[in-house]
Amino acid sequence: MDPLDVMTNLEHVKPFYQAIFSADEQKVIGYEVLGRIQMERELKSLGPFFKDESIPDEYRIEADNYILHMALEAFLLNDEDTLIFINRDANLLMLDHGESLLEILFEWKEKGGDLERIVIEITEHTFMGDVTQLTHVFTYYRTYGIKIAVDNVGKGSSNLDRIGMLMPNILKIDLQPLRLTSPLQTYHDVLYSISLLARKIGATILYEEIEVSFQLQYAWKNGGRYFQGDYLQLPGERFIERYTLKEKMIEEFHKFIQFEKKKLENFYEISEVFHQKIHLLVTKEKKLGNSFNELITQLAEDLSDCCFRIYICDADGFQQSGNVLKANGEWKFQPDYFMKNWSWRPYFLENIMKMQIRKKGFFSDLYSDIETGETIRTFSYPIDQHHYLFLDLPYSYLYENEGLL
Repeated sequence: MDPLDVMTNLEHVKPFYQAIFSADEQKVIGYEVLGRIQMERELKSLGPFFKDESIPDEYRIEADNYILHMALEAFLLNDEDTLIFINRDANLLMLDHGESLLEILFEWKEKGGDLERIVIEITEHTFMGDVTQLTHVFTYYRTYGIKIAVDNVGKGSSNLDRIGMLMPNILKIDLQPLRLTSPLQTYHDVLYSISLLARKIGATILYEEIEVSFQLQYAWKNGGRYFQGDYLQLPGERFIERYTLKEKMIEEFHKFIQFEKKKLENFYEISEVFHQKIHLLVTKEKKLGNSFNELITQLAEDLSDCCFRIYICDADGFQQSGNVLKANGEWKFQPDYFMKNWSWRPYFLENIMKMQIRKKGFFSDLYSDIETGETIRTFSYPIDQHHYLFLDLPYSYLYENEGLL
């Protein structure tokens, strides 16, 4: 798109609005303001225009402000309290430390607008300046009730430390990668890290680019309070009735809940069966008076179809056995692991306490194995008050038992 075509045809530029829905009330809680231009008979997005850094700054700022003025006027005529998501390039915003944008918002406030409805949306990983200075600007904005959203979190070179410094109210996560045939486990791990960050800094997660039902299901399951995307509502020139999707969303949520309940039932049934199996095997071996190394060696033979690593630790995380590891279909004993300590691993001591209290074995969550990089689960089982058995299950076994994935 030729920048001059845009600048000489600003009268053909108009704001479009894409609705954002809430999980808790199943209603429209806000709109993202988007730019469109009528080129002959075709309506085009101005997204590429605003992202093109080769276009002069003053062109992009003028077009952005032109759209913003029209949008704010439209919101004055809308008596609802919906949030207004305004995209801004952080590099352009910082040219005058956000003053010109604030002046526009103050003018709108004088006409009756409420600044607490405003959400300034920036993309952190494209910002080239001093994040400390940007943080100061946002802190100043917040004194007027203006909220901050960080877009495209987890994309590009997003830096969670910098995002944490900005203390955004909302983190926007693009679910487009879920459309891939098989997104990498690392993608899910990154989203999990973002959800932890959101919880720590008190931010709300908004999942965007939801284009199909399973993306909505993923967003619902993974801490999303707000949802946005063409599956829910296409961008349009007008605002929509706030509860237009309430029945649809309730119906979708009901299906998601039923699916998750069934999945949890299967998981706990598999857990109980697996616990009983391990309990019987360990009880039999203990009666024979076998040493820990003999115990794991025998268990390896009994569990060759479902396990690839076995070892025993005490309550402080020190191994009381070596490892038995299955590689290329053969079990290998690894004595060098004796007395290695694993208490530094996340959840290790928490899992020890669970076994001491429950007196039962259980599966860990899904995680990537340090040595193989494979997605696995670990089954932990209390042998007695002081010793604990750990069985690592490979992805192939988890895949065969659907309830474990």
